[in-house]
Amino acid sequence: MKLLNKLKSSFAFNILGSIVLFMIVFGVTVSAIGYYSFTDSFKREYSDTTFHMAQTAAASIDGNRIDDYLIEKGDARDFRNTKQFLDNFCVKMNLSLVYVIKVDTSDYGSFTSIFNSVGTDTPYSPWELGYQRETSNEEYALIYHQIYNKLIDHGTVYRTTNLGSAPPHITTLVPVKDDNDNVTALLCIQRPMQELVDGRRPYLINVAIADISLAFIACVLISYYILRQFITPIRKIIKEAKRFSAENSKGEKLGADISRIEEISDLATSIDKMEVEMLDYIDNLTSVTAERERIGAELSLAAAIQENSLPNVFPAFPDRIDFDIYASMSPAKEVGGDFYSFFLVDDDHLAISIGDVSGKGVPAALFMMVTNILINEGIRIAKSPAEVLTAVNQRICEHNRADMFVTVWLGVLELSSGRLIAANAGHEDPAVMRKDGNFELIRSKHGLVIGAMEGIRYHDIEIRLCSGDKIFVYTDGVPEATDVNDQMFTLDRMIESLNRDKDKSPQEIIEGIKASVNKFVGDAPQFDDLTVLCVELKEDK
Repeated sequence: MKLLNKLKSSFAFNILGSIVLFMIVFGVTVSAIGYYSFTDSFKREYSDTTFHMAQTAAASIDGNRIDDYLIEKGDARDFRNTKQFLDNFCVKMNLSLVYVIKVDTSDYGSFTSIFNSVGTDTPYSPWELGYQRETSNEEYALIYHQIYNKLIDHGTVYRTTNLGSAPPHITTLVPVKDDNDNVTALLCIQRPMQELVDGRRPYLINVAIADISLAFIACVLISYYILRQFITPIRKIIKEAKRFSAENSKGEKLGADISRIEEISDLATSIDKMEVEMLDYIDNLTSVTAERERIGAELSLAAAIQENSLPNVFPAFPDRIDFDIYASMSPAKEVGGDFYSFFLVDDDHLAISIGDVSGKGVPAALFMMVTNILINEGIRIAKSPAEVLTAVNQRICEHNRADMFVTVWLGVLELSSGRLIAANAGHEDPAVMRKDGNFELIRSKHGLVIGAMEGIRYHDIEIRLCSGDKIFVYTDGVPEATDVNDQMFTLDRMIESLNRDKDKSPQEIIEGIKASVNKFVGDAPQFDDLTVLCVELKEDK
């Protein structure tokens, strides 16, 4: 069964099997056509010669004397002469029967025998003069009618099957006429057709032998051609394709001369071309993958450097009980352009900053780190937030060939009094929660973003915080976070989320706002960096 299934799925088996089947069908068709053509041709030849024999025999009969022969009962001399002629004619022409009948024209259903001659080696017995008989079948009755009424000049009947002891034969019927051209009788000649049967058998045998021989020769030649031009090239192509898929290495070139068949030749050259292109692709992919891995490693290192450049150990000031602070930065890419920073300038002053650089990725990260360093340096030399931002803007504009900019909110909180001095360079307004109240945005006049224009001067604003108050600063990645339908999170949702957790610690507030944003965004990819920072002034114990 496995061998049979394998053969059925074999290309060579199917092609050669189809050819053999075609040759068999072709041979049977040719034999059938030849058989019927041979038979038809043989019948036409028999019909023509038998008709001429019948005309010759009919010419010897006196049509005016048909009724007289019956009355005289064969005693007339001319009857005996005619009878002798017909007997000799029947024997010499190798006929089975020669007989003359007078048909009952009332219904053509019976006839009377006039002359009846029987050939040698036949199973027939001669009829006597005046012997009457019913017409054998409707076919003969129809011919009798047509000849007597001069619709046809002769009739022919073939008998090759269902003959009993009689041999296959042809019967030809011609009219016997009187001087007035009236049909008075019919002369019938029955001629054996054994030659037809004997001739068809060797014909069919010869056709079968020729067909088998030609089919064998054709199968051998076609098989050789198909094997050379189809099967062998396709097997080579399959072998090479399997080898290449397993090894991914350069192999033997198939070449366009693998076959004279254009499609197979094109397939071979396509395989060769595919291998070359695939190997080039693999080499390029290997190089690109290695480069990507290198870049990935460098980005991971850059992300680690960026993360470590921001304060990320909490609690940040475990020995201080007068305030609490927490911050988080989630970049949209490996590295981000947002930043935050906080540190104690002295025991009573806490510096807080948050910024958002235009763009994303490595350039934004580098710009962010430079800006963050400049801001921290400025605060440490005891300048006000406005003066720091003014100086930072000037220094960045001097070397900002990439035309990048950054929004910054910078504040210094005096912990003992709650006095917060801040400056805003195009950044989002902070949200403040008063003790026993809700978070609300603190609106103020913004300065121009840092890096946009030289000579810009920024201005300080003052915010008073009391014990139990909280301040929340953020980048636009929070309100502008979008879901799959391009709907934004908005400031209203941010304030609503903050107020749900207003009585919690800064860390819990930030975790709550991040959870709200993530839930809103769902499966949508993060579009922008998300940075938040929250400070709480503790109540006196």
